[in-house]
Amino acid sequence: MHKVYRQFTKSWRTLKYTRQYRCISTCARHYDKFETRAEFSNGRTMYIETGEYARLADGAAVAKLGDTSVLITAVSKPRSGPFPGFMPLTVDYRQKYAAAGRIPSNYLRRELAPTEKEVLTSRIIDRSVRPLFPVGYCGDTHLSCQLLAVDGLYDPDVVSINAASAALAVSDIPWMGPVGSVRVGLIDGEVIIQPTRRELSKSSLNLVISGAERKLIVMLEGGGNNVLQQDLMKAIRMGVKECQLIIKAIQDLVKQAGKPKRTFTNSLVVPEEILQATRTLSETRLRSIFTDFSHHKLSRDNAVNLLRSDVIQKLVQGFPDSDNQLANLAFSQVTKDVFRNLVLDEDIRCDGRGLCDLRIMKCSVDLYRPLHGSSLFQRGQTQVQCTVAFDAHENIPKLDPLLEATGGHKDRNFILHYTFPSFATNEVAKSGPISRREVGHGALAEKALRPLLPSNFPFTILLTSTVLESNGSSSMATVCGGSLALMDAGVTISSPAAGVAVGLVTRYDENNTLQDYKILTDILGIEDYMGDMDFKLAGTSKGITALQADVKVPGIPLKVVMEAIQRATDGKATILTIMRDTIAQPREQKKETMPSLEKIDVPAHKRSRVMGPGGMHIRRVQSETGVQLTWQEDGTLSVFAPNQSALEEAKEALTELLSDQAPALEFGSIYTSTIVELRPQGVMVTLYDDMSPVLLHNSQLDTKKIYHPSALGLEVGQQIKVKYFGHDPASGQMRLSRKALQASAAAVRNLHKTEPV
Repeated sequence: MHKVYRQFTKSWRTLKYTRQYRCISTCARHYDKFETRAEFSNGRTMYIETGEYARLADGAAVAKLGDTSVLITAVSKPRSGPFPGFMPLTVDYRQKYAAAGRIPSNYLRRELAPTEKEVLTSRIIDRSVRPLFPVGYCGDTHLSCQLLAVDGLYDPDVVSINAASAALAVSDIPWMGPVGSVRVGLIDGEVIIQPTRRELSKSSLNLVISGAERKLIVMLEGGGNNVLQQDLMKAIRMGVKECQLIIKAIQDLVKQAGKPKRTFTNSLVVPEEILQATRTLSETRLRSIFTDFSHHKLSRDNAVNLLRSDVIQKLVQGFPDSDNQLANLAFSQVTKDVFRNLVLDEDIRCDGRGLCDLRIMKCSVDLYRPLHGSSLFQRGQTQVQCTVAFDAHENIPKLDPLLEATGGHKDRNFILHYTFPSFATNEVAKSGPISRREVGHGALAEKALRPLLPSNFPFTILLTSTVLESNGSSSMATVCGGSLALMDAGVTISSPAAGVAVGLVTRYDENNTLQDYKILTDILGIEDYMGDMDFKLAGTSKGITALQADVKVPGIPLKVVMEAIQRATDGKATILTIMRDTIAQPREQKKETMPSLEKIDVPAHKRSRVMGPGGMHIRRVQSETGVQLTWQEDGTLSVFAPNQSALEEAKEALTELLSDQAPALEFGSIYTSTIVELRPQGVMVTLYDDMSPVLLHNSQLDTKKIYHPSALGLEVGQQIKVKYFGHDPASGQMRLSRKALQASAAAVRNLHKTEPV
């Protein structure tokens, strides 16, 4: 009986362990690491892998370029409730100090709120993947981007875009990718793919390109130093070609580790009978509104909203099974169709302009006397006010050390603040922290103006742009207004810059092939909303300094982008001509309110006199004159004054401090000094009245070694003979010696005209 039991127990345990082993083996096979790579034409390689990290996410991928690695996870959940009107995609890119081998420099030693670099990287990831989500998918989707390691050679932003593309591609989230992204540089006319930071420092172009299959362009973001139009086009063509290598690599990864895409219900499907009834009720009246060229932004929106309310009410009454949301969706689709058909079929824009026409522009400068520089730029119903303020270089904000390791380092002698208050669009909103949109628009305008600034400008420049009215392209209006304000302030920019936004309306056939398209110059807000692309381009009459393309369809053909560049270049030239009528070149005569900067050479032995006890003298000069005094590395004193009169007043005070109030002393001569204090390390002596006491060290008191002045019987008030050896070149302190007199006798000069005791 016991023998049978032991055999049964042994067999059961064997079966149990075997099942566990098989289960573990199955899990190991399921969680295998899959890797692919894309080899670029210049020999550089990007590696993309999945299956090892974040296995509970819907999709996860790690992209690596050089030694810079980024992990991106994708999670999407069905959304309950009505359709929000947009794809609820959130991209959260965060950099970790540990990835660069650093410790956070803040008090808490933790990563805090997102930096500007993180916000801009999140935006370009969002703009690269958002157009490829299928129409009608509204699941809450979150892309979490973690910087794993950074080598300081490659910027993590492009690596992150490709990691996000791979994470979405291998997941079960509905997405029509993949996309590929590369950074393109231009050195001596040669296009460089995925340039290093050292190469970018020599490059005249820094352009990020995201492309889809069949060489379609999804996103452009970049800046340049007056790049010629033909060079930009060449760089875009080559960049799109290199993107196909990444797309193919991600497709191979999907074949190995991709999940079947989940099914979803298109929330934008409207029954045909409701759609037809909506057309009958609204198409004619919508056409009348969009062809009434007397309308402006608010009146047109009010007319459309009144019609919307009337049509929705009638649809709900006529179709009891429908609700307000479905009726509103039907009206929005008909409105968009009417607007786009007018452009595509009849070349009619809602404000009456031709496809290539610009809005009416108005420029003015020198708005307020106290400002260093100011301008107002009006284009249609877009109005931007710009002001320039100068400050000392010492007030430049310190760079975060992590930015230098992740490609965020830049010279901060020029700062652009872009603000977009709610009243600019007749809305009510609480003021709060700067939005991601404001950060992105400000960064684009700063990128457009930075190459124009002189390299040796003595001040830090703060350009503030406030959007007072907005009906499209406020960031490009900031470029125009900022250029005018800089010239009004007397900044010797190389050439004025202007910017313009170009839109696109397309029509596809049943096979999703582009059938017709129209390019719109200087788009309105409604044309941006109803159209398929927002292409912004800024530059001078010589070349291009910044561009940005946001695409709302799954890619734009290369030829369309090239036409948009040409159209924007033509519009830019017209705007520059209008701007020259207001101010053609930087102001030569300085304004009375302009700050002044001067450096004063202070001898080393007089620096302590300028500082005073505990810095008392230098603080007094600053408080009385309003200047800022800063010691430079070369020992000079930098004087930054808000105006010329303050500078003159500060110079008078400093001259008084630096003036020689003491008699001239001859090197090597012997003088009579008076002991004013005994210290353990020596005695404090003076050579004349009103002189600051100088330490005569124990080592210079006598030829023999002593440890305290009392060993020589010295007392306060006693007069002793010392030899003068000038001033110490490092500290500026007077050098005196009594020991040098012990070995020789010399004539003694008494500054008080009396013989020494």
